[in-house]
Amino acid sequence: MFAIRYVQQEDKDFWFSLDRHLPEREFDRKVFEKRGYVLLKDDIPVGLLRYNLFWDNTPFCTMLYIDQKHRGKGGGKMLMEHWEKEMKTQGYEMLLTSTQVDEEAQHFYRKLGYKDCGGFVIDVPGHEQPMELFLIKGI
Repeated sequence: MFAIRYVQQEDKDFWFSLDRHLPEREFDRKVFEKRGYVLLKDDIPVGLLRYNLFWDNTPFCTMLYIDQKHRGKGGGKMLMEHWEKEMKTQGYEMLLTSTQVDEEAQHFYRKLGYKDCGGFVIDVPGHEQPMELFLIKGI
């Protein structure tokens, strides 16, 4: 059985085992601002979701990651639905997320009702990546 809770300081090692993009100084902010969740399977951390506010007013899921051994079992969907419900409770009416166009996550988000709404290409030397696809959902 899966459970979800806010990220806590003691999750730091687990968090960075899955999330290699978040600067360490931002981890403390996620804990303080309660802008991250940990997915637990039998009380063991197996996934995470973090977000921020795009334009300072629109919740934007910046990372959803489930440990490889636990994918395809509903944990990612559970995390997203938990986040969506909490954002709606806080009065938000619209959500954003993104993924690279070469990643399978776009299909997952579409199954949850997200629609493509644009993208951009990063071609700065040393930071190149495939197009980043943005997805949106009204709640």
